Amino acid sequence: MAQQRAFAAATATQWAQMRLAEPLLRDPIWVYNDWSAYDELSDNIPLTEALAMKELDQIVRLRRLGVHFDYYMMDAFWFANDGAYRVWKAPNWPNGPDRWIAECRANGILPGLWFGTNGLVKIDAAPQWRDSLSAKGESMSFYEGGFLPDFMKAMQYWYDNGIRMFKFDFVDFGAATPAAEKTQTPEEIHERNAAAFRRALKAFRQKNPDVVLEAFNGFGGDLESTAGPFPFNSPVDLRWLEVFDSLYSGDPRPSDVPEVNFWRSMDIYSDHMVRRYEQSFLPLERIDSTGFMIGNTGTIYYRKTNAWKGMLLLMVARGGWVNTIHGNLELLDDEMAKWFAKVQGIYAVLQATGRTKTFGGIPGDVRPYGFGSLDNRGAIYTVVNPAQSVEEIELPQLSRIQTSLDNGRVIFRDAGFVPVLRGTRIKLGPGQMAAVGFGRYASQEFELGIQDDVRIPRSILPINATFAPAENNMIKTTIVAPLKGDLRILFQQRDKRGQILRSRSEGPSNGASVGQVLKIIVEQDGIPLAVEINYDKQIWSGLSWGAGEIKNKDFASGRPITIRCSSSEKDPVLLEGHVYVVEY
Repeated sequence: MAQQRAFAAATATQWAQMRLAEPLLRDPIWVYNDWSAYDELSDNIPLTEALAMKELDQIVRLRRLGVHFDYYMMDAFWFANDGAYRVWKAPNWPNGPDRWIAECRANGILPGLWFGTNGLVKIDAAPQWRDSLSAKGESMSFYEGGFLPDFMKAMQYWYDNGIRMFKFDFVDFGAATPAAEKTQTPEEIHERNAAAFRRALKAFRQKNPDVVLEAFNGFGGDLESTAGPFPFNSPVDLRWLEVFDSLYSGDPRPSDVPEVNFWRSMDIYSDHMVRRYEQSFLPLERIDSTGFMIGNTGTIYYRKTNAWKGMLLLMVARGGWVNTIHGNLELLDDEMAKWFAKVQGIYAVLQATGRTKTFGGIPGDVRPYGFGSLDNRGAIYTVVNPAQSVEEIELPQLSRIQTSLDNGRVIFRDAGFVPVLRGTRIKLGPGQMAAVGFGRYASQEFELGIQDDVRIPRSILPINATFAPAENNMIKTTIVAPLKGDLRILFQQRDKRGQILRSRSEGPSNGASVGQVLKIIVEQDGIPLAVEINYDKQIWSGLSWGAGEIKNKDFASGRPITIRCSSSEKDPVLLEGHVYVVEY
């Protein structure tokens, strides 16, 4: 077995050296995905033909305003549970998909479909799949029985009916029949499953060379936390790059970096995971950060369009060639659409003819970092400071033949703190994002303005606050209220071993929020003070921190204030608190 693993590792490394620079896509693409406009996992909003067609109408509207889309991905659960991926769900799709497919293609949009691969997620095992079932009956083996041949027939059926993009999710390479489990090791089962599926996809691509294939959950990577170990416990097998145009790096969720602006912590998650996949030797072009979702459903924490500009700019700045836009397009009004189109137009050139490179720290390590995209006319550096302090970061030379970085200009920033650019160094406020243009991209033509709904303090100073254990899973400190400025309080939760621990709330059926689990309670003279928090949400992915602020007008300066941070986790946890004075 040790020899088999060594051979597999050597093969993967040799393949990576020879083939990583050969993307399957000829150009970057833009994909609309309707997930988060509906949500049947962490919410109760169903996918219907009416919803899907409404979003197609929005694609047409946005096109008139300059926004471009190449594909429309129909995401999860379009299928009947007893139809073997060939029948659409009734009554949501009473006439099937024909109208949707026809209108997509009539409008120059190529349709795509989501599949749960070999996992039985809201679908029953068809009779022809049952001799591939695992003992638990939750997934099918790829290399045993009738599942994989029939599954590939379903893929071909949809290709023949106009589908040109296929998304594979919830794959289970540990699936095996009870007979195989008795004679084969988990490693052998995994390798045989992966090899069988890879062979099938290679044959599918050879027969249908214009398809686009995307890999989602199950193809490697540890996605739960930005505090997880690296290298990944679940490594990414680079051989998947032979058959997939891109691998995704995790659904949007908060990172384990506390931020008063909840949405910025989500930016940091996507940035961090892209960096980790890059460190696993995936080219940036082949990583789909899946970082842009707007909508009013549980999967996106009822975000609507909060902080959407930074979310869009970071998505394109990361350099992926599959640019996916999820959710309710009707939330983008005409002015928003024009800004969207401007960003899209700028990066159409930078992605297709330039290169993107990373620099700075790893986002989850709370060090400033960035993504730089350059072509022969100049460069755009998009930078983030995840720390609770004002920090500087160097904007490095990205290429030996790059023109000198003179006369740069900040072309985008969050509101509040004004970044200070001196030569190739930029100073950012706590939790701030900005973009800097050099060469042609420093001109007024590329100005992207200010993100008004993310406000960064103009100054921040730590307070020497010593937190001590109080009651069960609670820490407490008393400080003297500052004469000026607001109070910012952050705390982080770990288990008794010191590992980051995420708390989860219940789903939307009872309206429970993580804000009821991770609490910040502040009093002065025995009277509770109002704490403004941005994380009081139903968070399916869990949260490991709390962050909030108390406005100066709400407390008496120069008098004691008592702060308690607590968790309602049943098991003992470790809590670490910090207090700052911030001025806006």
